[in-house]
Amino acid sequence: MADSLLGSLALIQQVDDLLFGTTALLVLGLVVLLLIVLWAVPVRLWVEAISAGTHVGIGYLVGMRLRKVNPPAVVRPLIWATKAGLPLAVGDLEAHYLAGGRVDRVVRALISADKANIELGFQQAAAIDLAGRDVFEAVQVSVNPKVITTPRVAAMAKDGIQLVAQARVTVRANINRLVGGAGEETILARVGEGIVSSIGSADSHKAVLENPDNISKTVLSRGLDSGTAYEILSIDIADVDVGKNIGAELQTDQAEADKRVAQARAEERRAMAVALEQEMRAKVQEMRARLVEAEASVPLAISEAFREGNLGVMDYMRYRNIQSDTSMRDTIAGEDQGNSQELS
Repeated sequence: MADSLLGSLALIQQVDDLLFGTTALLVLGLVVLLLIVLWAVPVRLWVEAISAGTHVGIGYLVGMRLRKVNPPAVVRPLIWATKAGLPLAVGDLEAHYLAGGRVDRVVRALISADKANIELGFQQAAAIDLAGRDVFEAVQVSVNPKVITTPRVAAMAKDGIQLVAQARVTVRANINRLVGGAGEETILARVGEGIVSSIGSADSHKAVLENPDNISKTVLSRGLDSGTAYEILSIDIADVDVGKNIGAELQTDQAEADKRVAQARAEERRAMAVALEQEMRAKVQEMRARLVEAEASVPLAISEAFREGNLGVMDYMRYRNIQSDTSMRDTIAGEDQGNSQELS
C-alpha cells in the first residue's frame, strides 16, 4: 500500500514537471512570436500614418518588411506630402526607394517646389534624384539663385599688358535640364574662356580697366548656359589686376634670341676667316719652299756656266755687286717703312 502511494506521488511529480516545462516553452515561444510580430508590424508607424490621414494598411507595412524596404523611410515622407497637400502614392515612393533613390529628398523637393509655384512632378523629381543630382538643392537654387566665384583668369590685351580677372556668376537651376545638363565646371570653363577672349580682343588694357562691365556684357551675350543645368542670370567682374608686361618680355626674349643668332653667325664667319688665314699661311710656306728650291738651283747654274765658259769672273763679280745693291736697297726700304709706321 505504501509503495503504490509513493509511486503515484512520483508519477504526479513527473507530470507536474512536464507541464511546467511545456508551459515555459509556450511562454518563450509566445514572447518570440510577439517580438517577431512587433518587428514585422510597425504598429507605431501605422498609428502615425492613421493619425496623419495617410491610409497605409498593416499588411502593406508587413509586405515592406518582406521586400526589405525600411517602412519609416517611405511612410514618413508620405506623411509629409499628405500634410503638404501633395497626392503621392505609397507604391511610387516604395519603387523609388527600391531603385536606390532618396525618398526624403525627393518629397522635400516636391513640397518646396509646390510652395514656390514651380512646376515639378514626382516622376521628374525621381529621375533627377536617380541621375545623381540633389533635387532638393536644385529646387532651392531655383528659388534662391547662388553665386559661383570663378578662379583668377589671366589674359593679355593687344598692347601686351597682362590682366588678371575674377568674376562672380549668379546662376539659377533649370529644373527641365537637370537630367543630362552640364554642371558648374562647364559654366566656370565657359566664363573663363569668355573673359580671356574679351580681354584679348581689347586694344588696350586701359580700356578694360575703365569699363570692366564690357567683359560681362560680351561674355553674357554668348549664351554660355546652353546645354547646362543652370540659367545664368548675371556675370559680374569682381576684380581686375594688372599683371606682367608680357609684350615687353616677349620682345626682350626675341631680341635675346636674335642676338644669339647673330653671335653664332659672327662666330661662324670668324672661324671661316681663321681657317682661310691658316690656309694662306700654308700657301706662303709653300711658296717660300719653292723660292728656297729655286735659289738653291742658282749656284748650280753658275757652276755649270763657269764650266761651259758662258760666265766669266768679271761677270760673276758684277752679279754679286748687283745682289749687294739690291739687298742694301731692301734694307733701306724696310727701315723707311718702319719709321713711317712709328710716326703714324
